[in-house]
Amino acid sequence: MNRAPTPTLLSWSGGKDCLMALAALRDDPAWRVVALLTTITAAFERVSMHGIRRDVLQAQVAAIGLPLIECRIDWPSGNAAYEAAHENALRQARERWPGLRHCAFGDLFLADVRAYRERQLAGAGWSGVFPLWGEDTHRLSRRFHAQGHRAVLTCVDTQQLDGSFSGREYDPSLLRELPAGVDPCGERGEFHTLSYAGPLFAEPLRLDRGASSLRDNRFQYTDFTLSTGAM
Repeated sequence: MNRAPTPTLLSWSGGKDCLMALAALRDDPAWRVVALLTTITAAFERVSMHGIRRDVLQAQVAAIGLPLIECRIDWPSGNAAYEAAHENALRQARERWPGLRHCAFGDLFLADVRAYRERQLAGAGWSGVFPLWGEDTHRLSRRFHAQGHRAVLTCVDTQQLDGSFSGREYDPSLLRELPAGVDPCGERGEFHTLSYAGPLFAEPLRLDRGASSLRDNRFQYTDFTLSTGAM
């Protein structure tokens, strides 16, 4: 007798790794993703760290076809405040889907990050799911583009990678130009991305590239807005 798939929430930054995690979970009959969970910095109305505008995020999840739960935090925000906001978001999700006890992440190999997430979830009675864990990041980065997924870099940590990479297409050309010490999936925070098209999208997002700016003397952000021009 086949068991019904287990419902799970998916932590969603809007970037490529969580998109690949979604693809992996949808390919696995053991899981059913019921919603996405995104941390929003309320002062800027943007996805935390990635800098994606909230209206771009909303268009993205609409194209993917899943509900969105927002974990809203202040700026600046300490870790205790973030954890309280995250627990509240989990509570909202469980109220909407009472059987929900799992949250998935697109983490790849950082054991300390995984351990932190598992401790945080356990305190709220949840368990973590890591569908991409241990994958070779070189193969994963190439597979992303080969399978038709598309993304752009929205943020670069200039202490790890030249700021000129911000705003560029995440494609084989960029991967060939990355310095040897930079993970091709940016797993150590070298860069963050915005996924905008591919097989999981009902239709691609039409984006306009805006200005790039350096923040905190370290992070090079590039703004992307929804295009209002004619097709």
